[in-house]
Amino acid sequence: MIMTASTFTLALGNQAPDFSLPATDGKTYSLNDFADAKALVVFFTCNHCPYVIGSNEVTRETADRFKDQGVRFVGINSNSVNTYAEDSFEHMVEEMNKHNYPWVYLRDESQDVARAYGALRTPHFYVFDENRKLVYTGRGVDQPRDTSKMTVNDLANVLEEVVAGKPVTTPLTNPIGCNVKWDGKDAHWMPAEACDLV
Repeated sequence: MIMTASTFTLALGNQAPDFSLPATDGKTYSLNDFADAKALVVFFTCNHCPYVIGSNEVTRETADRFKDQGVRFVGINSNSVNTYAEDSFEHMVEEMNKHNYPWVYLRDESQDVARAYGALRTPHFYVFDENRKLVYTGRGVDQPRDTSKMTVNDLANVLEEVVAGKPVTTPLTNPIGCNVKWDGKDAHWMPAEACDLV
């Protein structure tokens, strides 16, 4: 039985919430800056989480693979620096300078965007179609901490279907990773209304 966390996480079919956030490249981005994308991947990520670090290169490969098919990637770091100082904007800039990831990396200091999307973990992926309707939310891969054990790349499978104009076979999976670090809360705290997606 599918239990959607509709009280917290954005429900399938919903429009992508807008944002206006600073990026590591010195610019500020909103949803409209990606209007030309055939599909948009918004994912909540950070600098320190071992599940992010373990899967960033696979995410890079997926982004590179679908770039020429009009898919854009937007990474958002909403983690409180009071919980993890490594997740500061300065460290984000260092990460991008060091790794040159093929996505825009945004800072959600207020955590309002994380709340609007209902981000549960890092990483947590949201795939929107050409009309910016949510067609997938959940994990990127089934073994993000150690991708040498990976058996499925859900994100790549979804993007294959979306760019081909097909319905998404598996629109919901549970994100696997560290929970979002909410400001003023214990490092492992999650909102009461947050629950598994499936």
